[in-house]
Order: sequence, then C-alpha cells, then structure tokens
Amino acid sequence: MEEAEEVKEMSELLSIPKTPRPPVSGPPSQLHSPSLTRSPMLHSPTPQTPRPSELHSIPTTPRPPVSGPPSQLHSPSLTRSPLLHSPTSQTPRASELHSIPATPRPPVSAPPSQLHSPSLTRSPLLHSATPRTPRTPRFARTPLASPMRRAIVNMRAYLEDIGHLTKLDPHDAWLPITESRNGNAYYSAFHTLSSGIGFQALVLPLAFTFLGWTWGILCLSVAFAWQLYTLWLLVQLHESVPGTRYCRYMHLAEATFGAKLGKWLALFPIFYLSAGICTAIIIVGGGAMKLFFEIVCGATCDSKPLTAAEWYLVFTCLAGVLSQLPNLNSIAGVSLIGSVTAVTYCTLIWVISVSKGRLPGVSYHPVEAKSDVDRVLGILNALGIIAFAFRGHNLVLEIQATMPSSLKHPSRVPMWRGVKAAYLIIAFCLYPIAIGGFWAYGNMIPSNGMLTALYAFHGKDTSRILLGLTALLVVVNCLSCFQIYAMPIFDSMEAGYTKKKNRPCPRWLRSAFRAFFAGISYFMAVAFPFLSDLAGLIGGMALPVTLAYPCFMWILVKKPERYSAMWYINWVLGSAGMVLSLILTISGVWNLVKTGIDVRFFKPQ
Repeated sequence: MEEAEEVKEMSELLSIPKTPRPPVSGPPSQLHSPSLTRSPMLHSPTPQTPRPSELHSIPTTPRPPVSGPPSQLHSPSLTRSPLLHSPTSQTPRASELHSIPATPRPPVSAPPSQLHSPSLTRSPLLHSATPRTPRTPRFARTPLASPMRRAIVNMRAYLEDIGHLTKLDPHDAWLPITESRNGNAYYSAFHTLSSGIGFQALVLPLAFTFLGWTWGILCLSVAFAWQLYTLWLLVQLHESVPGTRYCRYMHLAEATFGAKLGKWLALFPIFYLSAGICTAIIIVGGGAMKLFFEIVCGATCDSKPLTAAEWYLVFTCLAGVLSQLPNLNSIAGVSLIGSVTAVTYCTLIWVISVSKGRLPGVSYHPVEAKSDVDRVLGILNALGIIAFAFRGHNLVLEIQATMPSSLKHPSRVPMWRGVKAAYLIIAFCLYPIAIGGFWAYGNMIPSNGMLTALYAFHGKDTSRILLGLTALLVVVNCLSCFQIYAMPIFDSMEAGYTKKKNRPCPRWLRSAFRAFFAGISYFMAVAFPFLSDLAGLIGGMALPVTLAYPCFMWILVKKPERYSAMWYINWVLGSAGMVLSLILTISGVWNLVKTGIDVRFFKPQ
C-alpha cells in the first residue's frame, strides 16, 4: 500500500509544471547560517541538463554556482547543504519535457540580516522549487534537528544528572568514608540503628531511680524529641551550601565556626566519642564473652577460664579482623546484623525481666540523698545517663556521605527516610527498657544496668539457653558497633597519609592502621576498666555534639530571619545544650570526687 501511495504521489508531482527559480544571492559569511542551510532556496547550482537525444526540444539556462572561500567549505552547515552536492546533471524524462514551460520567477529580495529571521525560513516563498501538493510525499520528509537545540537538550540532561556541579575533595575517593557512594535509605537505616542503640540503653532504668516515674518519662521524651530535631538539622546541613557536601562532622564544624575554633570545639568531643565508645565496647563485649563461656560451660566445667584481660584480647582480635573491610558502605551488612542483635537482646532482656515480675520489696521512690547537694548531683547524673543513651550524631554526616546526590535526587531524602525508620525502632526499644526495667527492679537496679540485673536476680530461674543467647547477642552487637564507631578514626589516619603523599593508602598500611587502633583501644580497656561507671560524665561532655552544635550551625549557615521562629528555637536549644553540658560535666566530676569510684587501673574484672 505504501508503494502504491508513493507512486501516486510521484505521478501527481510529475503532472505539475515545474518552474525554475534563480538562486538567492548573499555574502559568503551568511552561508553558514542554520536558517539558510535548511532553506530550499540554496539547492544545487548544477544546471538541469536533459538527455542528449532531447536537447533540441528544451531551452536550458545554467545557474551560476555560489562562491565562497575554501575555509568555509568545511563548515558543518555547508557540508549538509544541497549546494555542495555532486555536479552530476539531473536529466528529466522525454515524455515530460514538452509539458514544462520554462517561465522564470523573480527572486525574493531581502536584506542579508533578514535571511536569518525565523519568519523568513518558514515563509512559503523560500520553499523548494517543487510546488506543493495536497499531500507531502513520505519520502520527502527529512526533519533535521538544529545543532543548537541538540546541544541545549544534552546540556540540560547533563546538568540534571550531575546536579549543581558538586565540588568534592579529590582525596575523598581514597578514604574509607567516601570511597563508595552507592548507599541508599536501607543502608542509612542500618547504620543509624546500629550506631543509635546498644549497651548504653541498658543503663536507662538507673536514671529513673533518681528522677522517678513522671520526671523520668518526661525527661526521656524531651531528650528524644530534642536529639531527633538536631539530627534533622544535620541531615539538612549536609548540602546546605550549593556545590559543597560536608561529608564529616569535623568539616561542617570548621566551615561553620572557622578552622581554628571549629577544630577546638569539635575535635575533642568527636574523637572522645569514637575512641571512648570503642574502648567501652571492648569492656562490655569482653565481659559478655566471659559470661557466655561461664553459662555454656556451667558450674561443673573443669577447664580453666580465661581472665578478663584475656577475654578483652579475644574480643579485640575479632574486632580487628572484622575492621579490615575497606569502607563504610562495605559494612552495611555488619550494621544490619548489629541492628537485629541489638533489638533482639533489648527485647529479650525487658521481656524476661517483666515476665518474672517485680522483685520483693521493690521501691519506686527516688533515692533519698543525705543532703540537697547530693540530690542535685543525683538528678544531674541521671540527665547525663539519658543524654548518653542517644549517641550517633557524630556519624550522621559520614553515613549521608556514602549516598549519591544530585539536583533532582538530593541525598537528604533517602537519608531522612532511613533515619525515621531507625529511630522509630529505637523508640520501641528504649521506652520498654527504661519503663519495664524500672518496674521490675525499681531502686535495686545495679549501676551496670539491665544485663547485670538479669543475671544477678534471675540467673537461676531462667533458662540457660535464653541467658546464653542474650550474652551472645550482646557480643555480636558489640563487634558490629565497633566497626562503625572506629570508622572516623580510620578515616582520619588515612587522610593524613593521602594528603602528605597525594596517593591512596596501600592495603598493608591500611591494615596496619586499623590493627594499631584496635591495640590502643585494648590498652585503654585494660588500663581503665571502670569507664562504664563514667556514663554520666561521658554523656555530659559529648552533649554539645548531639544537642547544641547543630543548632548554632543552622543559624550560621542558613541565617534565618532575625527574631523568627527558627531563630528563637535554635538559639534557645543551642544555649540550653551548652549550659546543660557544662552543668553535667561539673556535676560528674564533683560526684566522682565526693562519692568516689572503684578505680581499678589494669585490673579488669
């Protein structure tokens, strides 16, 4: 059918008289115009010569060729122009030459500047010498896209793909935090949940012994909402400046407060959190391994058990081997395992404790202090314990740095989606631990928290399988948490090498760095085995990173309108966080001086 239509259209064309037109003259510089190159006025100047046997019946008038300098013959516009076609003559058929009157038409005159006008290029006077038919033949349709239009489309797609041309540090591709940027919302949920919940949640019932039911729940709720708000601020500040990604908490602090002040304010708390928590993890994990061995072996076991320092060493070796994974995205599976184990053992501990009922003679009244000073110190210590329960803000920007980001798909969207899912699960773990643990043990809760209370009060009337499973889950969770909290330290070690040598860190040196940090953490755990008793002091010192600094960063970077709602909220919360941090730190030190602490240097138990 298509061939029949084409034959019909050809016959219609051949039956219409063709009238030659003289070419449009113009200076050579205008021959490169996209409008002229698409104009049918500039067809081939080669004269149409009939066949030799039919020359006697048709007068022919040759057309002069269009002249131009040789340098312009290489123009892309001219190479597509029909003026530069082959000079082979086009010979009409014999039966058609007698019916074609050669009546020339005058050309359309226009100034050279108007030949580029879009209105002229669409004018019917500048169309092909072939007259229009009621239906344009299909074979004659040859739409050619403008080169400029193609360039604009390609550039638009390119800008949409890369966003706002983010300027990244070239060394980031060599460092473990930013080496891989293929993270997603699931990875952010795994990392956030693994870093946000752990052994520190088991100490929450101890804070209720000083605050009571009402104030304990109220303070826990306020702290949860406060830290979730500052977490949202950090997620938004990751790409607050167009073209810049703050991939580390330290980078954002230096860019906001200045290089010197930012380092002075944030360096010690961040490294104290990372290194201090890794040391505490070795203490808790090694102790849980020792407890697991005792439960499995039983009272009649003849084997000589390892000492606490030796169990710390076993745990450190396992953590050091696992730390050889190259980057933050590569430990997403480890964080998933850590998250599952944390949720599982938290649930097991409070379910077993509540199912066994309240202890006989349990009391829920706040602990009576000998003086008003002791009462105030106890309340402040409880607030420090609650603050220590919410950790992980020093890792938020690092986790978000593992995600791709563009103008159409910014990294804050999947990051915040993962954070919301993670903290919903964290809330379902923290509140039952705090409320259920305080209901079951009251003021009799040990200073080490729920895990010690479970084995102390229900070790004999609980299945050994459940007790052993709980201890094993704590060990696995500590191994997982060690990796994500040690990652900023690994990143800083390798950053010093890459900046000095301007090349990636060799694999053997990377392994040596990580083994060295594991050894330092083990030494700190053996030398200071009483770090778990300093939860209130640690929480007070790390409080600005969690509750204060993000508020001031938002004011300095976003510059909200003066006396607006965001301006007031961030100033009030930031100032309150700094004051609370100072008070908690002073009270923690005062409490240690007044009540004392079982200092056991190099004597782990």
